[in-house]
Amino acid sequence: MRVSRDKLNKMAHMVADALAETPECDFLEDRNTIRQEARNALEKLLTDEMKVDQAARNKIASQRKIILEGSQEWDILYRKYYNEEVKRLGL
Repeated sequence: MRVSRDKLNKMAHMVADALAETPECDFLEDRNTIRQEARNALEKLLTDEMKVDQAARNKIASQRKIILEGSQEWDILYRKYYNEEVKRLGL
């Protein structure tokens, strides 16, 4: 899923705010550094998800017969290939 830079920053702010409000959480770094690291982690997670999604779609497209997206067969294959790719990448 493609997420805009503004939305990614907003999510990172929400993560930093939630951590700041948690009594069990103490910051060793300033809040901006925490926000930046949260943004980097979210960005990596979304990038990895896009790679897994594309790999699953490519496997379906490489089938001999044409499988229409949205069909039950496509959904089953997508879940299967998606999970295989997640395991292969160790995510």
